[in-house]
Amino acid sequence: MKKLLRLVVCASALAALAFAQDKVDLDTIYKIKQEAFQNSKVMDHLWYLTEVHGPRLAGSPHYKAAADWAVKTLKDWGLDNARLEEWGKFGRGWENKKFTAAMTEPSYMPLIGAPQAWTASTEGVISGEPIIALLRTDEDLAKWKGKLTGKIVLTESPREIALHDKADDSRYTDAELAELATGQISSGMLRRPPAGGPPQNFMQMMAFRRKMNDFLRDEKVGVVLSGTRGDFGTYFTSNGGSRDPKDPQAPPMVVLTPEHYNRIYRLAEKSIATKLEIEVQNQWYEPDQNNFNVIAELPGTGKHKDEIVMIGGHLDSWHSATGATDNGTGSAVMLEVMRILKKLDLKLDRTVRIGLWDAEEEGLLGSRGYVTKTFADRSNMKTLPAWDKLSAYYNVDNGAGKIRGVYLQGNEAARPVLEAFLAPFKDLGVTTVTSRNTGGTDHQSFDAVGLPGFQFIQDPLEYSTRTHHSNMDSYDRVPREDMMQMAAIVASLVVDTANRDHMMPRKPKPEPRAEGRGPMGF
Repeated sequence: MKKLLRLVVCASALAALAFAQDKVDLDTIYKIKQEAFQNSKVMDHLWYLTEVHGPRLAGSPHYKAAADWAVKTLKDWGLDNARLEEWGKFGRGWENKKFTAAMTEPSYMPLIGAPQAWTASTEGVISGEPIIALLRTDEDLAKWKGKLTGKIVLTESPREIALHDKADDSRYTDAELAELATGQISSGMLRRPPAGGPPQNFMQMMAFRRKMNDFLRDEKVGVVLSGTRGDFGTYFTSNGGSRDPKDPQAPPMVVLTPEHYNRIYRLAEKSIATKLEIEVQNQWYEPDQNNFNVIAELPGTGKHKDEIVMIGGHLDSWHSATGATDNGTGSAVMLEVMRILKKLDLKLDRTVRIGLWDAEEEGLLGSRGYVTKTFADRSNMKTLPAWDKLSAYYNVDNGAGKIRGVYLQGNEAARPVLEAFLAPFKDLGVTTVTSRNTGGTDHQSFDAVGLPGFQFIQDPLEYSTRTHHSNMDSYDRVPREDMMQMAAIVASLVVDTANRDHMMPRKPKPEPRAEGRGPMGF
């Protein structure tokens, strides 16, 4: 017991010492708050990324245009080395150029939906009766062989729509934050995930989907329709086929809002004469011609100027909306941080670098490629010289909600440091530093090679219920006040980290791990 008591006392003393060493510059924080709240440009950045350049599907010209705009903006502010940087191989680009869909019998109804990414166009306008062909097993494929040529095919059962008894949006309560703060380290993704996630046996599901796509392509179906989770006209999209240039194109695939899909299904099930008209025009692009990360720097001027503090978020989005909360918000906040730091001309001991990442939605590909080329190879843990020079990486990618704290990813040594840095923002709702992990975004690429990578805890708002990967992910769903709060906090955290006497504490260097093990390949 005495030995345990001594350990506790020593740990407390070390934490107190670390806290004492990490005093923050309140005058600088005041200046940052003034610029972030009184002269904010963060919604302007978001507007350009979404209204002008959205959607920003990886591999598409719209992604490249958004990346070019970000580089030009950073250069105009006077940042150093603003550039597009290649990160690796992605595959073919894809973009929807036209989509029309309507029910014409038994009554006219425009249909709300969109094509799935990396799927084929229809052969002109497809007109005809929908046919129900539920495809779940190899036996189902055999049953329908030779019967679906040119057909409009419904491959899924209707989705149940629950009535709403409370609002879609939410903010963390004090009790939820307290529970989050005391939780144990977990390897799972602890941000609030969208409901109705993939089945546990994900690999089997993906293998059957590839087999089904091959079957439907060989059948020469006209178009495949499916419903999604959601309601009130919201639908959720992702990819339906492969971007690998060696793979054949998936057949035309369209997702519809469940209210419309369910009506079509019920009519077809009851053998009521029903007619649909659908046209899809998609365009494919040469492999790897529109794939880059955006990189820029504010050089440090002190004795640690060869060391780096990084910030970032992913620039790409899905294609059915303009990618506002996922992740125009994170990109806009990080651009605003760089604008604030440059305008205020703050003293920075270390160099501050921004990375806006490509192809996060396809598996953190842009940030993983950057980390491998710049810092370390996860598969063998061979490190490059820059690995020893990165102090910390901060990421924003959990929607439009204000920051409530930070995930440590198990890096307990960083707790007193980040608690000290975040203490001045308690009045803005920042109260929680948790040892827990959170997954599904680009800080994992850094954390996976032993670098201090942190994602912020954010209020959920409508992220899981309404905007994440949906057709409702638009500029109108983003609260300006939350965006300003995020920019002020990240900018202050960056300055504190850049000017700290020592680099951010690290976890032990991880063992090599082959690509593909664990979430997102980690």
